[in-house]
Amino acid sequence: MGSFSIWHWLVVGILVLLLFGKGRFSDMMGDVAKGIKSFKKGMSEDDGPTTPAPKHIEGQRAPDAAPMPTAEHDKL
Repeated sequence: MGSFSIWHWLVVGILVLLLFGKGRFSDMMGDVAKGIKSFKKGMSEDDGPTTPAPKHIEGQRAPDAAPMPTAEHDKL
């Protein structure tokens, strides 16, 4: 049961040649490269124009900000 015999290695070699022949292997690598390029291109494209966030002016609240808390003595 130790190492494989020469016949085992021949069968494995033939299977590898059938599955990953010269043409098939290069075609697979080309397809993988195209997929990576397409993925990078899709990630770099913007989903659409974005509007910049409104700038905060000192002393004013942003329109979507929560109301400011008041002290109890201010309510009297």
